Amino acid sequence: MSNAIATKLREIQTKFGVTAREISKLLNISAETVSRWHTGKTEPQPRSRDDLLRLEWLASELSELYPPQDAKLWLYSPHKQLKGETPAQAIAKGRMEDVLRIIAQLKDGAYI
Repeated sequence: MSNAIATKLREIQTKFGVTAREISKLLNISAETVSRWHTGKTEPQPRSRDDLLRLEWLASELSELYPPQDAKLWLYSPHKQLKGETPAQAIAKGRMEDVLRIIAQLKDGAYI
């Protein structure tokens, strides 16, 4: 499983253009934990694994709209539908569904 987790981490880094430290902040875990996952020394607990998989899904969805550099800019820019909060802040607060909803609207061309 550790190879699969390392692959997911690399996919997130590639699609969002983010560092492992930024992933740790998005998932609200330590950078050391992400490093241990990356090297296969430990595996995520079920909740962290689920959060990681949802983050990878989010990165995949956003990568259909933007190249990595633009995706990262979108991730860290204040958003009207998040009341001025950035998508990264919403994700770190456990509101990934709100961010996924905005991405779905963008993909559908229904952004307001």
